[in-house]
Amino acid sequence: MRSAQGPDGFCEGRTATAGYPRGVTTDGASIFDRLERLLPFVTKPIQYVGGEVNAVTKDWHTTNVRWALMYPDAYEVGAPNQGVQILYEVLNEREDVLAERTYAVWPDLEALMRTHDVPQFTVDGHRPVGDFDLLGLSFATELGYTNMLTALDLAGIPLHALDRDASHPIVVAGGHAAFNPEPIADFIDAAVMGDGEEAVLLITDVVRDWKASGRAGGREGLLLELARTGAVYVPRFYQVDYLPDGRIQRVAPSHPDVPWRVRKHTLMDLDDWAYPKAPLVPLAETVHERMSVEIFRGCTRGCRFCQAGMITRPVRERSITGIAEMVENGLARTGYEEVGLLSLSSADHSEIADVARNLADRYEESQVSLSLPSTRVDAFNVDLANELSRNGRRSGLTFAPEGGSERMRKVINKQVTEDDLIRTVTTAYAAGWRQVKLYFMCGLPTETDDDVMQIATLARDVIRAGREASGRRDIRCTVSIGGFVPKPHTPFQWAAQLDHESTDARLRQLKDAIRNDREYGKAIGLRYHDGKPGIVEGLLSRGDRRVGAVIEQAWRDGARFDGWSEHFSFDRWMAAADVALAEQPVDVDWFTTRERQRSEVLPWEHLDSGLDIEWLWDDWQDALSEIAVDDCRWTPCFDCGVCDQMDTQIQVGPTGVVSLPMPELRPSSVLAGQGS
Repeated sequence: MRSAQGPDGFCEGRTATAGYPRGVTTDGASIFDRLERLLPFVTKPIQYVGGEVNAVTKDWHTTNVRWALMYPDAYEVGAPNQGVQILYEVLNEREDVLAERTYAVWPDLEALMRTHDVPQFTVDGHRPVGDFDLLGLSFATELGYTNMLTALDLAGIPLHALDRDASHPIVVAGGHAAFNPEPIADFIDAAVMGDGEEAVLLITDVVRDWKASGRAGGREGLLLELARTGAVYVPRFYQVDYLPDGRIQRVAPSHPDVPWRVRKHTLMDLDDWAYPKAPLVPLAETVHERMSVEIFRGCTRGCRFCQAGMITRPVRERSITGIAEMVENGLARTGYEEVGLLSLSSADHSEIADVARNLADRYEESQVSLSLPSTRVDAFNVDLANELSRNGRRSGLTFAPEGGSERMRKVINKQVTEDDLIRTVTTAYAAGWRQVKLYFMCGLPTETDDDVMQIATLARDVIRAGREASGRRDIRCTVSIGGFVPKPHTPFQWAAQLDHESTDARLRQLKDAIRNDREYGKAIGLRYHDGKPGIVEGLLSRGDRRVGAVIEQAWRDGARFDGWSEHFSFDRWMAAADVALAEQPVDVDWFTTRERQRSEVLPWEHLDSGLDIEWLWDDWQDALSEIAVDDCRWTPCFDCGVCDQMDTQIQVGPTGVVSLPMPELRPSSVLAGQGS
């Protein structure tokens, strides 16, 4: 890391107006001249300069409502994020709205910004975040909470929502973690659950009308108008009462005009929302160097551990023509040579075979490759895989059995047998693949040591089957293991989380079993993280408002980038919890390793994901009884509640389209040039 010292004379002779007094508006003026002086002294300065292909800049004074959109992680992780890119386009399509992006700054730049009074800034116009009307944060994981506090502090926005006035942005949380925003209730003004496309436009209209009314009622009046919609959660208007033993007694509105429950947003007819239309092409290296197209949203497989699958119901597919148009347009606007067909389980698209074949036909003579994310074992077929690798690029295949034993897979409702897995990988190895990656979880409810040890047995059987099918010895299988964290709005929301000591002990046993296997051990790779980060994630995912004090204490003690192993400190978090919860009848174990009872009020019960709580509880009991449930896309409804309560329905094919017309392809160099 380079020196944190600024250029000679940078601070000399600075007047009171030369710095940036936090909380004082600059009316949207760029601060790039002051930021630029710091960039030679930080790592990867390119991530802070903006100017990406398809980025948008607008005149501050010709717009009426202004959003700063933040993915609270480093640029290299946040820039490719589909959620932020979609909202960025949806907002900027309106002439009266300005949307710019901001990301978490690395500690080296944070230190310099504090020394030289440079505020949190956007990468588009390099404007101070504190000048915007709204700061929207998209949380894919709870481990981004401390980065949010850093951004608020650098922006001059008071950490606590109750300390803000009409001059400060409205801080809005979204993303999957927003389905339980209670741990950050003190820091945010509002939260939005579910799909954001229509939600941000609704919020924008409320802010616009509030401004037009002369800002009636001040900040409180604006927040009340948002809460009255029933689609925006404003924590300050809800009172939480606790029982003497620490459990929640009830969560109730503290204002007569706000609803008892706040509902999630569900976007229907995805073909009408073909975003991003002009995907951003970062100048700096990012974690995904590809163009992504979401081919459907939602999942009804019913995996009991999967929050994403539960909270995004129902399934809504894009049509073949809609997908093809997005791919063609995106390639023309970016010049990318890889297209990721994304969803929670892309091979489950009802017309995935025709989608893959048509796209492979269209781009066979180009440098464009197609890819799917992790594929379900029972959805894979070699014809599909061959279509995706027709241009000669054949990377490894990834499957996610999740549980090591068939018993565990029944518990989690992952209806994949060992025979299914062996049959699938045998087909893949016989067709020329040499590398398979298998993803599992450790610490699942009812799990035993033997369930985890069967992962080693399964990996050994995969290698044996691969060698027999291919007649080769260079077969590889990588086993990747993540720690299970119970999540809100899932059947496992009542489950006890496995303590980190037991998680680590099981993983050590598994490592030894693979390492000591002389016949197959060297062909099996093992990747895993220890159990400590999962405990912190568990604290944040199922916590209530009292956990906010832990987050703030950990942040004040130096917590940053907790999703990065080199920055994460378990001891710092535990010390923060000891301090913040010292006067409370609860501790970290109470929030994590304790099983909940049906009678307990959960911190997020007043937030409506559409899932009926009795259905979730019954599914939890089915899990304990090792009873599996089918996918409701192809079977009668199981009354989870989503379609009835949200007034939505499953949207799947067939569309009647089998073949697409072949477009006139242009050289990739021309395509790349169009994006600029």
